[in-house]
Amino acid sequence: MKKGIVYALCVGLTELAGFLVGMLTRDATKIYAETISKPPLSPPGVVFPIAWTILYALMGIGLARILLADGEKKAAAKILWGIQLVLNLSWCFVFFSAQSFGAALGVLIGMFIAVVLMTYRFGKVDGLAAKLQIPYIVWLCFATYLNVGVICLN
Repeated sequence: MKKGIVYALCVGLTELAGFLVGMLTRDATKIYAETISKPPLSPPGVVFPIAWTILYALMGIGLARILLADGEKKAAAKILWGIQLVLNLSWCFVFFSAQSFGAALGVLIGMFIAVVLMTYRFGKVDGLAAKLQIPYIVWLCFATYLNVGVICLN
């Protein structure tokens, strides 16, 4: 029962954080969608909430696995998880609300580094927790392409 609660809390709180930021930046996201030139391969807007719901769930599951794992190497993994989530959530405000695309790219690069380091640290504690972050890393590579494309086109 305790494991189920840890998983539910980790996934639920991660999803809630993403949902709240999505709600707070919703108007800015609509303005972005209507006024900013987007690079080729930009997916339709409906793809983003679906992708992020999955990615937030994987982040939460990964964190739960770390919290439930035995061992002493968990502290750095938990700190990096927190850092990447703060960067993740702040990117939305910088990119959509402030429309500061260059600064958003800086946040995105910091987030990428934090996620790679987090994934490495997760791997020291729980291999599956690390593997669950691979889609996140791949998505961040694609997001970097999109962010750079927006900079170039606007």
